[in-house]
Amino acid sequence: MNQRFQNKVVLVSGTSSGIGEKVAITFAEQGAKIILSSRNADLNLDLVRRIKKNGGEALFIKADFSKPRDIQNVVKEGVKHFGGIDIAVNNAGIEGTPGVKTADYDESVWDDVIAINLKGVWISMKYQIPEMLKRGKGVIINVSSLAGLQAGGAGIGYHASKFGVVGMTKASALEYAKENIRINAVCPAVIETPMADRAFDTEKKLKHAIAMHPIGRLGTATEVVNAICWLASDEASFVTGTALAIDGGANL
Repeated sequence: MNQRFQNKVVLVSGTSSGIGEKVAITFAEQGAKIILSSRNADLNLDLVRRIKKNGGEALFIKADFSKPRDIQNVVKEGVKHFGGIDIAVNNAGIEGTPGVKTADYDESVWDDVIAINLKGVWISMKYQIPEMLKRGKGVIINVSSLAGLQAGGAGIGYHASKFGVVGMTKASALEYAKENIRINAVCPAVIETPMADRAFDTEKKLKHAIAMHPIGRLGTATEVVNAICWLASDEASFVTGTALAIDGGANL
């Protein structure tokens, strides 16, 4: 396989399943050293074993991405172990309560979603960027959503958080462009992941989800990861501040 990330250190959050897990595996296959971080130790320690079995290097650091001190510790311990950070994929997120309208949305759900999906991404960048500045360059990919580009039924907290990720991505990309740090976002539509399984748990809901996409199917984690890897690579060296829709035409 293409070793385009040979010896790069890549921090990935939300690696227990779905897109985050696939991101970690793919970067490792392409030569990167991986810092994994999530709340689920068992799944991540198994992922570390799988990466190492295939000849890769990986470290798991447990963290709750609603807690700034946990996020700071991930960066600190990852840098201590591997010597720095070249690429970060800020993927940790929760769905909240899809389908619940604004007036009925629970305040505690709002707080949880914003804490992880929005503030967690900001705090992640807050501690990742100084380490990239030390290396003179870096790449950050923030995982937003189609729900960060258009309104829908994902719930007010989720939409607010994912629109916010796009805004933070653009603002930060502008701030650090001259420091050779590129910051982009990906905005997947409905992807075949455990999160989608929870949200579209009936045949009716699934059919509705598929119908959203002009291509006529859901996306796969591999398709999202391929876009993330491209954005992280030198092939995208002139791309910063973009919010790349990976949506089968759903945002047309």
